[in-house]
Amino acid sequence: MFVKVLFITGFLTFAVSCKKKYPEIIGMYDLKYTLAYDLDNSEQVLFLWDDIHTVSTLQGVVNREKPRLFVNYVVESGIEIDSYWWNKYRQSGEWLHGKDTIVYNDIVTLIEAYQNDFEGVVVYDSDVAATSNVASAVAGIENLIAVRYDQSPGSLYARLVANGPKLPVKVWLIHEDGTSLFNGQGDIPGTNRKSTGSVKNDPYIWFIEHYMKTNRCNAEYGAYYIDQKWRENPQATVVNHHTLTNHDFFVSKRAFFYDLSPWGDEPATDDPEQAVGTDLATLKELLSEAYRLNKGKKMCHIGGFPAWAFKYTMHAGGSHDDVPTEWEFSRIISAYNAFKDADAIGYGALANASFWQHFPLEEKYEQKWVTQDELKKRGYLTEDGKVDFKNREFMIFYVGDYDASSWITQRTPTIWDHPDRGKLPLMWSISPVLDRRAPMVMHNFRKTATRNDYFAAADNGAGYLMPGMLQEPRDISALPCGLDVWAEHCKKYYDKWGLSITGFVIDGHAPGLSSKGLDCYASFSPNGIVPQKVPLTLLHGNMPVLRSDEDIQQNPKEGALRIAQRVADRPIPFHWFRNILKTPGWYVEVMDELGKINPNIELLDAPTFFELYRIWLKQNPDAADGNIPV
Repeated sequence: MFVKVLFITGFLTFAVSCKKKYPEIIGMYDLKYTLAYDLDNSEQVLFLWDDIHTVSTLQGVVNREKPRLFVNYVVESGIEIDSYWWNKYRQSGEWLHGKDTIVYNDIVTLIEAYQNDFEGVVVYDSDVAATSNVASAVAGIENLIAVRYDQSPGSLYARLVANGPKLPVKVWLIHEDGTSLFNGQGDIPGTNRKSTGSVKNDPYIWFIEHYMKTNRCNAEYGAYYIDQKWRENPQATVVNHHTLTNHDFFVSKRAFFYDLSPWGDEPATDDPEQAVGTDLATLKELLSEAYRLNKGKKMCHIGGFPAWAFKYTMHAGGSHDDVPTEWEFSRIISAYNAFKDADAIGYGALANASFWQHFPLEEKYEQKWVTQDELKKRGYLTEDGKVDFKNREFMIFYVGDYDASSWITQRTPTIWDHPDRGKLPLMWSISPVLDRRAPMVMHNFRKTATRNDYFAAADNGAGYLMPGMLQEPRDISALPCGLDVWAEHCKKYYDKWGLSITGFVIDGHAPGLSSKGLDCYASFSPNGIVPQKVPLTLLHGNMPVLRSDEDIQQNPKEGALRIAQRVADRPIPFHWFRNILKTPGWYVEVMDELGKINPNIELLDAPTFFELYRIWLKQNPDAADGNIPV
């Protein structure tokens, strides 16, 4: 099929007529021009923010039912990530082959072209940071685009609302004269609620009253992304970590949005005048409403991660470090049957998830488990079925962290595509629920995997939560046990992706897994789990349980030395090490160095490792009962 690429710069009628002629046409818009803006120039920072926010909410609305608008924005290691994925599936025989496209080179023309697909505008307040997140939530529910109020000439508001197409404003999060609607005093406008005393928190309470308590919000999805306070410190980390491009998917799902501190022992660092714990109280109310809307029967999928470089940590004048803040947030959301898709700083930006959500996945992606006959033939079992160590120590790498759609999307070209992949057996630990926002990545992994690439679930299953907080008593929420809901949620993803191992379970500051918690994991992860708060060794029913050991993040030579030392110190012959964003080449170098230090350490594939470990546990009752001394 001949593919037409039409460049549109200013003629709405032509764009509309093309849409009628080519009903499956895909609009394309390049946002990379914003990467050249001067971040020391506050006016250019505003232009960057406004364009990306408005386009992302437009994407969410128009891509809700079909993949109709694609943007090019994210760049990592000099690679245009969105173009990388577009080109991969543009090839002959792939999903996007033969699709007609229109390229828009002007934001106003782009929005005019889709004007019949949304109802108008939600306008938010520059001076009340939280209104930018509330605007994204309202945009999704009301089929609107979000625009920041700004009467200055050349602003997007001036070009779209005051002038130009003069888009109708359907929801005002600011007074029409430009004064703030939310002031942290008296009653919260349009509600029967008293102000929280926090200008930051009142807009979220307003949203709860108008959209959650009226059952208009889709509480199966939440979005935890930094609000427009980002504009005050845009160089705190990579520029794309305003994460506005991440909004589109959650807009398409009619999700709730927020940016709140998880800490209840100090005011939020971005709102120091608030009463201690105000952010936390609002966060709990949002999560409680989500639980109610989901009737306690569904998990809530939260995209995002604490923006630790900007807020809520010692980086921003708080008293807490980064990882404890991550863990506290996880602990709280878990108590309300929510998990996160962890778009963490560094590689947190993701574009086009509302587009890719329509990618046609296969019904199932199978993986083969190893048999005892195969283990005997390969020299790992004796004829009577005992583990044949031959003085060997068995090892496995947790190849992570792939618990975020943004991370797997950005790092595929530099990690998965590395030429050394396939030289060693690696357990790629990827959360299967990432198929919601990055299905094209998940599909690509399976279709290009070598015999040495095996897949397990990342922390902590089909999403990142702390499973100890699903167990009763749930001191934060006082809700009933959530283990059955989690098991049902995970099982369908493990079945689809052929998973039977959970490569790591982060317990953090939550309780460890109880017997019921272990039962829960055994129901969907029967071939093994690796938690933090368990005995060193354990066989729970028929599920092997191994306590996690160290992260190995050093250079290959130092990493090999540390592995050798840990193997020598540990009282068992099975060893697990976690690694974050390491290339296959790094693993090859580590194993080469390790072979020089201790050639008896053998790296195994995941089925072989966990099956041998299970057999060994059955043959060693003390180990199976968790009685190995450390």
